[in-house]
Amino acid sequence: YPKSPQPVDQIPWGHISYIIQSVTDESGRQWYVQQTVQNGWSRAVLQMQIDSDLYARQGDASKKVTNYEQRLPAVQSGLANDLIKDPYNFDFLTVHDQAQERDIEEGLIAHMRKFLLELGKGFAFVGSQVPLTFDDQEFFIDLLFYHLHLRCYVVIELKATKFKPEHTGQLSFYLAAVDGQMKKDIDNPTIGILLCQSKNKVVAEYALKNIQAPIGVSDYKLAKALPKELIGDFPTIEEIETELTETAKATMVDAVKK
Repeated sequence: YPKSPQPVDQIPWGHISYIIQSVTDESGRQWYVQQTVQNGWSRAVLQMQIDSDLYARQGDASKKVTNYEQRLPAVQSGLANDLIKDPYNFDFLTVHDQAQERDIEEGLIAHMRKFLLELGKGFAFVGSQVPLTFDDQEFFIDLLFYHLHLRCYVVIELKATKFKPEHTGQLSFYLAAVDGQMKKDIDNPTIGILLCQSKNKVVAEYALKNIQAPIGVSDYKLAKALPKELIGDFPTIEEIETELTETAKATMVDAVKK
């Protein structure tokens, strides 16, 4: 029987060269090669994933806080755990650490391609602020996805604060509602991902212990703030917008004069 090609034989030399130069750990190198083959990463995407240390964020099971193994069938729980990162890297957003949840959500939607790339292979975007109506009460899911390999809905709840135990109760309610109102017979149970600015691992583990809904808790990182001594060297958003407006007005005046 002919030998099947090794993963390293299936990617361009430019990819291999960058992996060798940038990743010192052999298991990490093998992982990036396999992921490049599986996901069809371009060299630019590969560089971004290595620069954001995706191997460590997705591969270190000891950092992950989920109850997937206890709440999902074995086949589904393994894949669900694999898709969780800790932390998630949202440094492509033009928001700061003090941003509100809605600001972060709107930024993720505006950069949906990069957001999907960070989430990983298999996510399909369903909607944001998805309404759930019960008589005269209405609730809104921050972000709703469908995972093509897990064959289930995925609810992502954003918290611009440190993790609190009560967050799991809210997310558990959303998962039950999606299962009751949207899930079809062919779909697997809906899973949740709670993204917080930070978390205490022990507190999060205790909070999930008696929660029956399948939930994972992770941190997220935003763009690093500029050092205070450099802030004055860069224009603010308001200054840039004012300058652009004034430039546009001047251009229009010149056009009229001509």
